[in-house]
Amino acid sequence: MREAKVARKTRETNIEAEINLDGSGKFDINTGIGFFNHMFETLSRHSLIDITLNASGDINVDYHHLVEDCGIVLGQAIKQALKDKAGIRRFGNAILPLDEALCEAVMDISGRPHLETNLTEYHGSVGEFNFELGEVFFSGFASEGYTVHINVRQGKNLHHILESAFKSFARALRSAVEIDDRMEGRIPSTKDHIED
Repeated sequence: MREAKVARKTRETNIEAEINLDGSGKFDINTGIGFFNHMFETLSRHSLIDITLNASGDINVDYHHLVEDCGIVLGQAIKQALKDKAGIRRFGNAILPLDEALCEAVMDISGRPHLETNLTEYHGSVGEFNFELGEVFFSGFASEGYTVHINVRQGKNLHHILESAFKSFARALRSAVEIDDRMEGRIPSTKDHIED
């Protein structure tokens, strides 16, 4: 089974996560931030990765630290579950609509941390959740060795845009971590190695 448990504790946050890459999208998410819980549940359901996440932190100050660290922990857990990355597809992409919003996500499990996104062109909040925190989450995830591109093609409603971004990210992630039988257990790189 491709499973992992990761714990991260700092002065600002305390996070524990368990994942199963070969799950069915079951989730138990507790971050103390309602909208963020919703996004994480969406990520789990559409990636088919089982995720249990318990996170607490200084959300009385700002949501930034907790959201970023949850992205980091998810990236670490997936990396741990993938081990040497043998047999995976490595690349994934998806374009998903949510009403008027349309977002595209492309991923390379490359070992090279990089995020490109135009989410920063949008401003405002979904309830108490500042829209810029979406980019903060994806940046935290990418920092663990993933190349991620997220492009908002169109959209007006900030809730719809973020949810479309998370759903497309989830489907790209699902494709990237899947086992490709044609790879016959090889590492998907001409170097026969992908950085951790």
